[in-house]
Amino acid sequence: MLRFRWETEFKETEIGEIPREWEVRKLGDNRFFKILPSGIKEFEGFKEYLSTSSVEGSEIVKIEEVITYDKRPSRANMQPVENSVWLARMINSPKFLKANKDLIENKILSTGFLGIQTKAKETCDYLFYYIQTREFQEYKDAFVTGAVQESLTNESAKDLLVIIPPLPEQSRIATVLSWFDDLIEVKKRQNEILEKTAMAIFKSWFIDFEPFRDGEFVYSEELGKEIPKGWEVKRIIDLSGIVSGRGRYLIEASEGIYPLWGANGVLGYIDNYDLEGFSIITGRVGTLGNVFLVEGKFAISDNVLCIIPHQDFWVFFLFLWIKSQIDFESLNVGTSQPLITKTALVNQPLIFPPSPILQSFHSLIEPLFQKIILNQKQIMTLRKIRDTLLPLLVFGKLRVEEV
Repeated sequence: MLRFRWETEFKETEIGEIPREWEVRKLGDNRFFKILPSGIKEFEGFKEYLSTSSVEGSEIVKIEEVITYDKRPSRANMQPVENSVWLARMINSPKFLKANKDLIENKILSTGFLGIQTKAKETCDYLFYYIQTREFQEYKDAFVTGAVQESLTNESAKDLLVIIPPLPEQSRIATVLSWFDDLIEVKKRQNEILEKTAMAIFKSWFIDFEPFRDGEFVYSEELGKEIPKGWEVKRIIDLSGIVSGRGRYLIEASEGIYPLWGANGVLGYIDNYDLEGFSIITGRVGTLGNVFLVEGKFAISDNVLCIIPHQDFWVFFLFLWIKSQIDFESLNVGTSQPLITKTALVNQPLIFPPSPILQSFHSLIEPLFQKIILNQKQIMTLRKIRDTLLPLLVFGKLRVEEV
């Protein structure tokens, strides 16, 4: 049975009020923590290398490269170990990892991460959430040093203060917050399966032409392949409008209403929206190749492009085509960082079948995408609840008495 209570008795500490029986400890206190040095043990075979750009929030969004011990980059020099958490050293860089089995066995991290090993598993689970709070991130950033690139060193990290509840309460706090993360992960996996199913149908219809093989085919010079007779070759601009986002400021999760989408997904929530209805979002600068289907009222950041189909029943076809058939790397014109232009994207060619075929395809896969959209909305709700509870729990305002 889950039971909470609001705390009423606090004591003053160097980092604010905390419950009377809680403690404050430095990360340099080796009774609780160990700041992990760089330097990895020799390994055989291959490992996946993660830089700080591989992570958004607490999610791995890409693998930097697959490496061997003798051919690894010089910065690939941090080895995840049991009961460790990892955060980006750089200022204004909220990125976090916890060492699960996959991270320990298969990953090597960049020296851009600070590793903290804890004596107790309960502390590791609790610390993983504590370091994600906005309050800790702002506090951490006050300790960064460096003239060229400001970052947190191992030595300066030792002076960072951490609020420490008793071990049983650390466990209860982490358990409650992990429930939300587990539910989110289940719904994300459901969406992956649903999208793979929709993609398989799409490829069968519009790449392999399996339902149409008995018909006549003609050669398309533009696509360099035969396509069913009566089908056309169009460009994305013929089927949709396209807009880019602008710089936005996030507000507190509990106050925000509308999701703000960036090139790696939802960045947070704001109090107004730019767009409404079904749209397709992809990265414009920095991160290329991610493609998201969104629905409802939302806003977009300045590093994305948003494609808005002229007809509702084109949206799933367009989404799947853009996601599977466009080579974003070939469109990259950036020098210091990846960049694609509106013009390059909207002029990409695509097969365009007759309207009755598109309507039939839309009807076939619409239930899959309706479930995906429902899961997306539930994921956003779960994240908002978790993000609202997070500071209340780890700073002791709301106490978890029983789980």
